[in-house]
Amino acid sequence: MFKELDPLLHNQLRLSIMSILISVESAEFTFILEKTGATGGNLSVQINKLKEAGYIQVKKSFRNNYPLTTCSITLEGIEAFETYVDALKGYIEMKKPPEK
Repeated sequence: MFKELDPLLHNQLRLSIMSILISVESAEFTFILEKTGATGGNLSVQINKLKEAGYIQVKKSFRNNYPLTTCSITLEGIEAFETYVDALKGYIEMKKPPEK
């Protein structure tokens, strides 16, 4: 039986954001924007959804009088990501029945 996939993570951009954040301590908005190739508006919306779910933390500050947004993954986000990846592996590793 296949495990259910987290609908929040089953979105290309949100999954990309989580994939980036799982491997770093934190990442600036501009770095995520560059790596995902998303538009600024769409990235903001998807970051907000992940934040509302408790999967990431968003810190807003200033650097040289310019706004700076930094994102980091939470423990809940790590667990959700790992669960999603494990469930996805079940789809990929599904073996064919032996031929008769």
